[in-house]
Amino acid sequence: MQTEATDAFDISKESAATRQAYGNTPQGKQLLLTRRLLERGVRMVQVWAGGWDHHQDIEDRLREKATEIDQPVAAFLTDLKQRGLLDSTLVVWGGEFGRKPTRDKNGNANPGRDHNNRAFSTWLAGGGIRGGTVYGSTDEFGGESVVNKVHVHDLHATMLGLLGFDHKKLTYRYNGRDFRLTDNFGNVVKEIIA
Repeated sequence: MQTEATDAFDISKESAATRQAYGNTPQGKQLLLTRRLLERGVRMVQVWAGGWDHHQDIEDRLREKATEIDQPVAAFLTDLKQRGLLDSTLVVWGGEFGRKPTRDKNGNANPGRDHNNRAFSTWLAGGGIRGGTVYGSTDEFGGESVVNKVHVHDLHATMLGLLGFDHKKLTYRYNGRDFRLTDNFGNVVKEIIA
């Protein structure tokens, strides 16, 4: 097992063209490594892409963060598709909240945006997702979800369903009460499933 792990983590075995497609950045290397792990049968990989908490300098910092991840994610999804792995791999990109449409109240000369738990985006690809589907929308200012709201329990129920689990059957008993992984809530969002 140790020799197989060493091989999986050696991205120098990839062609120069492949490494260039992902980019010579921490995010690019992480996503290339993720593809190599998936090829070897690893069932779950989490890639961290931090630094999105833009309370100040949002105009510069948001562009910088988006640039850091755009090329590697495009290469990753393209690579998965070319290798026949995208259909069996669910890719989830998201965070725990969005940003308000109004500027932050922290008094910075170049402000950012406060947290917004009423409207934010998550995207999914592969693994049974209907590609190109946009589900849900906000008000005209982007401040609040108003059409086809998806609660986090719905997202989790949908992800579990795509992974082959019925979230209503994944229960555990605690203090004399049955609980589910989706906290006894959630509906699968069938409209985004292929």
